[in-house]
Amino acid sequence: QVQLVESGGGLVQAGGSLRLSCAASGRTFSRYAMGWFRQAPGKEREFVAAINWSGGSTDYAESVKGRFTISRDNAKNTVYLQMNSLKPEDTAVYYCAAGAFSTVAGDFGSWGQGTQVTVSS
Repeated sequence: QVQLVESGGGLVQAGGSLRLSCAASGRTFSRYAMGWFRQAPGKEREFVAAINWSGGSTDYAESVKGRFTISRDNAKNTVYLQMNSLKPEDTAVYYCAAGAFSTVAGDFGSWGQGTQVTVSS
């Protein structure tokens, strides 16, 4: 397993941008696919984006396609989520996770503590 720490959340106006980072500990980071999930108050955790171990394959939820970009730097043990054209409905706690290349939360075995993203209208 890896330990994951997210950063970069905050308050932004609608239409703005944020970049989330997720730093992983350990030397096995490059073995894992990485994912971003989010959970809004009163809602279930939902898939946002995933990237395979090399960065050569990515997947996105329909709601964020064309606005969000996931990337990774294996030399820095870090995965990123660039979020553009943010909408109030993007407001949630965002979690990064390590595991299989999947859209299913249960396929990820390691999770960060989450970072809050709030988009004001």
